Amino acid sequence: MKASELSCLMGTSSTPAPAQNKAPPAAAPPKRYLPTDSAARKRMPMCTGLLDYCPDALAAVAEVSWIGNEKHNPGEPLHHARGKSSDHPDCIMRHLAERGGFDIIVVKGVEYKIRHSAALAWRALIHLQEELEQELGLSLPRGAKEPG
Repeated sequence: MKASELSCLMGTSSTPAPAQNKAPPAAAPPKRYLPTDSAARKRMPMCTGLLDYCPDALAAVAEVSWIGNEKHNPGEPLHHARGKSSDHPDCIMRHLAERGGFDIIVVKGVEYKIRHSAALAWRALIHLQEELEQELGLSLPRGAKEPG
């Protein structure tokens, strides 16, 4: 065996190795409150412990999201544009004081009747989400956009 063949086998060749197509490192998965451990996830039954308890209330909160997006982000895909309103605790109290009643929101000439209790729940969920993100260093949810 020639010395050049031996050096190639041992990886000591003076000729550069061919470039390898290496994929860029994958982005880390978003950090969420929901654990990845199966046993721990069972303690957070999102369907049977939330959706199945109050499907109509969650639908009303989702409607608040849609109407709010139409009002604040017309023509854009549904998302929470953070920074457009951040006074959640004060808004929660206003909606709580007016619980049982309705707000009328006009979007593109169409009137939407929104329950104060649904708006309160939306604000409370957003407030909790932001608290968890700040305290635990969680990733921004896919449906939220920071200002800028």
